Amino acid sequence: MAEPLYRMIAEDLRRKIESGEIPKEPRGPLPTESELQREFGASRNTIREAVKWLITLGLVETRPGQGTYVVEKIMPFVTILTDDLDTGHGSRPPLVYVDGEPESEQKPTSREVRVEIQKADRVLAQALEVERGAQVVSRHQQRFIDEAPWALQTSFYPMSRVEKGATRLIQPADIEEGAITYLAQKHGIKQVGYRDSIAVRPPSPDEAWFFRLPADGRVSVFEIYRIGFDEHGNRIRLTITVYPADRNRFAISVGRVPSLASEAKPITQADEADQESTRPPAPI
Repeated sequence: MAEPLYRMIAEDLRRKIESGEIPKEPRGPLPTESELQREFGASRNTIREAVKWLITLGLVETRPGQGTYVVEKIMPFVTILTDDLDTGHGSRPPLVYVDGEPESEQKPTSREVRVEIQKADRVLAQALEVERGAQVVSRHQQRFIDEAPWALQTSFYPMSRVEKGATRLIQPADIEEGAITYLAQKHGIKQVGYRDSIAVRPPSPDEAWFFRLPADGRVSVFEIYRIGFDEHGNRIRLTITVYPADRNRFAISVGRVPSLASEAKPITQADEADQESTRPPAPI
C-alpha cells in the first residue's frame, strides 16, 4: 500500500531538518505553505497535513502570526532509575547523549530546597500510611543539567520523623549525604527497598513554564512515584519526580550488565514516532 503523499512530504522535510539543510538559521522558520506547495506540487491541505505530522514528531512548532519554526534540538538525558539504596542518590549523574555518544561533562545542579508542612491528602496518606489530614513534610527542588531544566522533585516524610529527632528534614537546606543516609545514621531508619510507579500525563501550567514546553500540552511529562521501605515494611518516604518527555530517557540495570556508556545508540525521538503505542498511567 502506497504511503500517503503528506507522509512522504513530511519524511522529506524531516530529513532536511535533521541534516540541517533547513532552516537556514538556528530555530529558523520552515518555508511558507506557498513555497512548499510549489516545491512538492501538492495542495495546501496536503502541506498542512505534512506540517501537522512534523508537529507530532516534535520537530516544528507553529507560532501565531509568525509561521512554523523548527524546534531546538534537545539532547536526551539518560537517567538510571536504580538508586543507591543506602543514600537514595542515583548511582551517577545522568548521561547526556550527543549524536548517540555519551557526553562526559555534565553539571547537575539544584535550586535551593523549598520546605513546606502540609496535611496529607488521600494520595499522601495512602503512600505514607498515615491518617488523612496528618502533617507531612515536603522538600521540593528544581533540578538542572548544564542549566537546562531536567526535573522537578518533591519528597514527603511523615511529621513523626521530625518529632523523633530528624529535624534537618524541615530545614530549607540540602542534606548533602542524602536524606536516607541521614535517617539511617542519626535515627536508625534504614531503607532496604523501594517501589516505583510511573505515569505519563500532560504538564501542568507551572511545569510547562519551568521546562519551557509548548503550552498546548503536546509534550507529556513522566511522573515517577517512589515509595521507600524499611526492613519492617514500613514506608519511609514518598518521592515524586517529574521529567519532561522531550529530553529524558530512563535506564534500569539489574544484575551484571555493561555500563550504560558502553551501550549502543539510544532510541531517538524520530524512532519513537513510528511506535504508535499507548502507555496507560501506572498506579501508585
